[in-house]
Amino acid sequence: MTDLWVFGYGSLIWRPGFAFEEKIKARLSGYHRALCIRSFVHRGTPERPGLVFGLDRGGSCVGMAFRVAAPLREETIAYLRERELVTSVYRETTQAVRLSDGRLVHALAYVAVPSHPQYAGRLTPEEAAELVARSHGQSGPNIDYVTAAHREIAALGLRDAWLEEVVARLPPPPRPPLRSGDQP
Repeated sequence: MTDLWVFGYGSLIWRPGFAFEEKIKARLSGYHRALCIRSFVHRGTPERPGLVFGLDRGGSCVGMAFRVAAPLREETIAYLRERELVTSVYRETTQAVRLSDGRLVHALAYVAVPSHPQYAGRLTPEEAAELVARSHGQSGPNIDYVTAAHREIAALGLRDAWLEEVVARLPPPPRPPLRSGDQP
């Protein structure tokens, strides 16, 4: 059995949830990170769906690749399937990924399924920001998810121009109300 590589482009980047031996920046060609998955539970409702990340066709995506030791391979795959394949809006696939040190590896990745009802398709930054700003689900406001993701991605030194445009169009967070004695 060989080590497993996993490509993370969204929350897997900062919250992988599995043990790994190596973490390194990587580029996946043929797919880009997008808010292209409608969230009906965690970040929205069926009436007011939110948006979460998916790997959508075209372009490329810089994310993180994780090397998992061979003895943890099956356990990690089982965990990822439970996490990522709940509604079948993602398809598990193995993709060639170029690591920042030049190595080429084959990594497990979860890509958006365009025929799935939760697939939102290619949205403009304006369209995405409008949906994100108005939706709220069991895990909280969609705006919190997107701004936290942007912050984490940027903190890792990763740049995503489309996501930056979406975040720039979101309303600022509300200020807490003044308490008695506070100065405005």
